[in-house]
Amino acid sequence: MRRPMVAGNWKMNMTLAGTRELIRGLAAKLSSNAPIDVTVFPPFVYLFAASQAAQDTPIRIGGQNLWPETKGAFTGEVSAEMLREAGCRYVLVGHSERRHTIGGADREGRTVGEDDALLNRKLKAARAAGLTPVLCVGETLAERDAAQTQAVLTSQLEGGLRGQSSAHVAMMLIAYEPVWAIGTGRTATVEQADEAHRHIRAEIARMFDARTAELVRILYGGSVKASNSKELMTPPGVDGVLVGGASLAVDEFLGIISGCFSAKGLG
Repeated sequence: MRRPMVAGNWKMNMTLAGTRELIRGLAAKLSSNAPIDVTVFPPFVYLFAASQAAQDTPIRIGGQNLWPETKGAFTGEVSAEMLREAGCRYVLVGHSERRHTIGGADREGRTVGEDDALLNRKLKAARAAGLTPVLCVGETLAERDAAQTQAVLTSQLEGGLRGQSSAHVAMMLIAYEPVWAIGTGRTATVEQADEAHRHIRAEIARMFDARTAELVRILYGGSVKASNSKELMTPPGVDGVLVGGASLAVDEFLGIISGCFSAKGLG
């Protein structure tokens, strides 16, 4: 069985004191040899404090984003090397909020998010710096209603993973996050999540090989909470979850971790 991961994306939330308190609260209830990976993705300004608080605990730290260049005139951005020096082991790439909400504007004033070509560069930069990237993919509600889910996932995988080696893909993570289920309270059914995960794994096998597809870990993200985490992680192809708001409270996050243990038969 692939080693499960429960990851918390804090987005633009938390305080300095809250960062330390949450990590210490989680660490107090986690065994040092727990058979899962627990990772949190704090805002950039709290990464160093989070890394310090997580020392000598099983909790790992990740960055929410990166810029693909190593240095230069990129105001407001951070490089993979900076994340690593701040104590990160992981980094999110292509979260739907960056694909669809955060970005520049075109001539008509519409938001232009990050495209697959940029995300491809970010993945390569992360690996070059020794970070493990988590590539986020997922369809909008309009795309699902138009029966385009699998086509969208294939397109995002092909664009993001173009030129990557099978060895690098096998070591990274992919997070399936249906855009319509992020922060909305709506959650994909177990059947929908399982179908998407099966498709992603099949596409990895097609693009690379069966061994790479077997090794890569695929997480589900989208309105995950303690009450539904066990059910969502029951399919064998769902290797964990990427959690949003529910990762900001110790007891709720611990409940999700407990759901992972139950779903995967870990005790």
